[in-house]
Amino acid sequence: MDSRVSELFGGCCRPAGGGAGGALRGRGGAAPGGGSKAKKKNGRSRGGKANNPPYLPPELKLVNPSQYRFEHLVTQMKWRLQEGRGEAVYQIGVEDNGLLVGLSEEEMRASLKTLRRMAEKVGADITVLREREVDYDSDVPRKITEVLVRKVPDNQQFLDLRVAVLGNVDSGKSTLLGVLTQGELDNGRGRARLNLFRHLHEIQSGRTSSISFEILGFNSKGEVVNYSDSRTAEEICESSSKMITFIDLAGHHKYLKTTIFGLTSYCPDFAMLVVSANTGIAGTTREHLGLAMALKVPFFIVISKVDLCSKATVERTVKQLERILKQPGCNKLPLLVNSDDDAVTAAQQFAQSPNITPIFTLSSVSGENLDLLKVFLNILPPLTNSKEQEELMQQLTEFQVDEIYTVPEVGTVVGGTLSSGICREGENLVVGPTDDGKFLRLKVCSIQRNRSACRVLRAGQAATLALGPFDRSLLRKGMVMVSPEMNPTICSVFEAEIVLLFHATTFRKGFQVTVHVGNVRQTAIVEKIHGKDKLRTGEKAVVRFRFIKHPEYLKIGAKLLFREGVTKGIGHVTDLQAITTKENAWRSPW
Repeated sequence: MDSRVSELFGGCCRPAGGGAGGALRGRGGAAPGGGSKAKKKNGRSRGGKANNPPYLPPELKLVNPSQYRFEHLVTQMKWRLQEGRGEAVYQIGVEDNGLLVGLSEEEMRASLKTLRRMAEKVGADITVLREREVDYDSDVPRKITEVLVRKVPDNQQFLDLRVAVLGNVDSGKSTLLGVLTQGELDNGRGRARLNLFRHLHEIQSGRTSSISFEILGFNSKGEVVNYSDSRTAEEICESSSKMITFIDLAGHHKYLKTTIFGLTSYCPDFAMLVVSANTGIAGTTREHLGLAMALKVPFFIVISKVDLCSKATVERTVKQLERILKQPGCNKLPLLVNSDDDAVTAAQQFAQSPNITPIFTLSSVSGENLDLLKVFLNILPPLTNSKEQEELMQQLTEFQVDEIYTVPEVGTVVGGTLSSGICREGENLVVGPTDDGKFLRLKVCSIQRNRSACRVLRAGQAATLALGPFDRSLLRKGMVMVSPEMNPTICSVFEAEIVLLFHATTFRKGFQVTVHVGNVRQTAIVEKIHGKDKLRTGEKAVVRFRFIKHPEYLKIGAKLLFREGVTKGIGHVTDLQAITTKENAWRSPW
C-alpha cells in the first residue's frame, strides 16, 4: 500500500508496490498490459490548482467501460487472483503513482458495479473493506475505496494459512481458539477450550500438553465460517474460500520440546503470541518470542483477558511489549490495532514488511475487539505467490511424517506436510529412513485435508494419508515419504554453523543436545568444534554432530535449533556425511 494511502486510512507502515492503472490499484503485482497508457494521459492533463484532482478519462474510473476495456480489466483481475493465490485487494480512486484522486459518489457506485461484474466473470466475490473521503478543494466530496476480491472455492483449492499459537501457560491460548472456532464466547471459567483438549489430564488441569489443530474459515464474501453454523469440518471446508489452521502449542515449560517440534515441523506461515494482560510478559513468553524470531516466523501479538484488569494495566502491558519489540535484538515496529482501519492496514503490511508487529487487545469473555482479529485474519495474504508454489509443485514428491495413528477400519494413518511435489490418491511412494537406513515401499490409499476427503495434495499443504495395512511399528516421527525416483540423502553425521544462545559454562566436544531440524527431533552428540576447543554464550562456530540412535533425512541449508536444559543454540546445516540409498536397498514391509 502506498504511504499516502496508509496515512489516509490511519496506517503508519511503509509503502508497497504494484498498481493497476489510473484510478484503480490492486494487490498482487503488476498485471500484463498494466497502466502505462494511463500514466501518459494523466501526465498531459495535470495542471491547475495543486489541491484539485486531475482530469481522468472516464474509462479509468471503471464507469461504463467499453467491451474491449472490460475484457482487458477482467484479464488483469485473473492475473492478480492467480498471483495472490485466489485473492486480491483493489484500491479504487488511487492512481498508479499513488496520487489520491478519489471519485465522486456516483462514479464510485458505477466503478463498484463494474468491479462486481468483473468478479462475477472470473468466479469471485467482492467485499468493501473500507472507504475514506479525500480532502480536495472541491464542492463534490470524493472518496477512495479498498475492495477485497476473492475467488469462490472450487475443487477444495481454498487458500490455507497455518498459524502457530504461542504464549505462556494460562495466557488464554486455547480459550481464544475455542471462541474463534466455535463461535461462542467463553463463560470466564474456560468452557470454550474444552473442545480443543485431546487428553483427560488436559481437561482436568486446563493446560495444553500436546499439539492440536483447529480451523477457522472465511467465505468468498469475507464472512466467518466456523462450527457455529457448520456441524462438521467438511462443511466448513466446502463453504470456505480461505482457511486458517491454528496449531495450538503447549505453554508450560516442561512441554517446551513439544512446542519446538510444532514450530519446526509444521512449517507455520505465521505465529500468534498470546500474552495475558494481567500477568504481562511472564514464564515462557520471552522464550516463545525468541523461538519465533530464531526460526524467522512472522508473528503478531494478542493481549488477552483485558476484561480482568483496568485500562491502565492493559496499557502497561502494551508498553512493556513495545519496549521489548523495539530493542536491538528484536528491532520490530509495534502497531497497536484499535479499529477496523488499523486491522486492514496491519494485515496488508504484516506480510510485506518483516519489521511490522501488530498488537491486538481483546477479551474472550466479553468479545471486546475480537472482530478486529477476525478482520485481520480475513485479509492476511499468503507469504508465497503462485510462481513459487508452482515451482515447488514441479519438484519430486516429499512428505514429512509428523504424526502416526491407527484408525479402526482404515489402518495406519500418517499426518504431516507436503514439502514439495504433488501427492495423489493411489500413488506409490517410499518411506524412511529406518534404523538401518532403508526405505520401504507403500501406497497412499486415501487423503484427508482439514478432516475432509481430498484426492490431490499440493506442495505446502498439510494433510493425513491413509496407508492401509502398512505396519505402524515400522514408522516414526521424523521420517519422510518420497517419490521412488528420488535418491534421498540420509546421514548420521552432519555439520552445522551455529550460534550458541546460552550455556551456563562452556559448550565443548562430547556434549549431548536435542536437535530439531524440520520434523527431525533426535539427541545428537558434539563430535568436533572446528577451530576451537569450546564455545561460550554468543559465540559462533561450525560444529560436527552425530545422531546417537538412527540416521535421518536432512537437507543442506535447513534451519537447526538445539537445546538441552538451559543450553540453547540455532544455526543451519552446512554439510552432510551422506549414506547413499539406492533403489535396490528398498524393501517391502510385507
